[in-house]
Amino acid sequence: MTASKDLAGPRGDLQGVILAAGQGTRIRPFSDSYPKPLLPILDRPLLVWQIEAMRALGIRDILIVIGHLGHRIVQSLGNGEAFGVNLRYVEQEQRLGIAHAVGQLEKHVQQPFLLFLGDIFFETENLSGMLDLFAREGVDAVLATKIEEDLEAIKRNFTVAIDERGFVRRVIEKPRHPRTKLKGCGLYLFDSAIFDAIRRTPRTALRDEYEITDAIQIFIEDGYGVVAAPVVQRDLNLSHPADLLELNLHVMVREGHGKFAAATATVEAGARYERSVLMHGARLCAGADLDECVVLPGEVVPAGEWRRVVFASGQAVDCS
Repeated sequence: MTASKDLAGPRGDLQGVILAAGQGTRIRPFSDSYPKPLLPILDRPLLVWQIEAMRALGIRDILIVIGHLGHRIVQSLGNGEAFGVNLRYVEQEQRLGIAHAVGQLEKHVQQPFLLFLGDIFFETENLSGMLDLFAREGVDAVLATKIEEDLEAIKRNFTVAIDERGFVRRVIEKPRHPRTKLKGCGLYLFDSAIFDAIRRTPRTALRDEYEITDAIQIFIEDGYGVVAAPVVQRDLNLSHPADLLELNLHVMVREGHGKFAAATATVEAGARYERSVLMHGARLCAGADLDECVVLPGEVVPAGEWRRVVFASGQAVDCS
């Protein structure tokens, strides 16, 4: 079964969707002040990195599903004009899983859409290959995947089993005994027909939520064609406080910096920082000595030696 689709032109008929409603309880205390997808990576929020990736594909219309501290996201990103896109917002009042969040979009989406989970930093190769695959006859959804050598990482995500033609025949959420290293990565391209499957997706016994993997399996069993695209090199989750430190340090090195200070950061005489990230408006007081630290926007770091610490909301959060 093949749903109707049209990706002619500069991807103008393809919408973007970012899920940014989660509460982020495991990454406290940061999520007390920030919605998790708004946490900054170097000089801009994680959400902006994702918006820029969509814009690079020619996607201009993007829906963001908001929930916890959603007003902060709206205040920060506005209508998207500053990023060269049009942003609209849909609120998920109850957090009942990814499929439930996507289901909130049914009346707002009438065409194929590229979906990002808003708390993952994706490093991809040939992301446009997902769109090329989707344009093929008989393909109604594309799942971004990677070969994952870390067994525990596979168990935290979902596995993808494909047939000899490359079509997905089964997806398994958080498998206890993975039978493949092909991992789904929280990045999807769906035809709008997926909403038919989402409406028939039951709550799971495991987490009492509506899982997107169950919706995908229903979609497959309904006769729709789903393929896997090995476009993800790294998928770096923001789940725990140390993840914010590690992700910033990783991107800093990837971007060619030994250390990073935003243009509006201030380093007083007698302060020192190495292998660290200073964000907009951050200030290091005289005598502050930082190594492998992250200072969030507007934070003030007093004198002292600091190692593997994130400064946020007036706190020094140990991430060693």
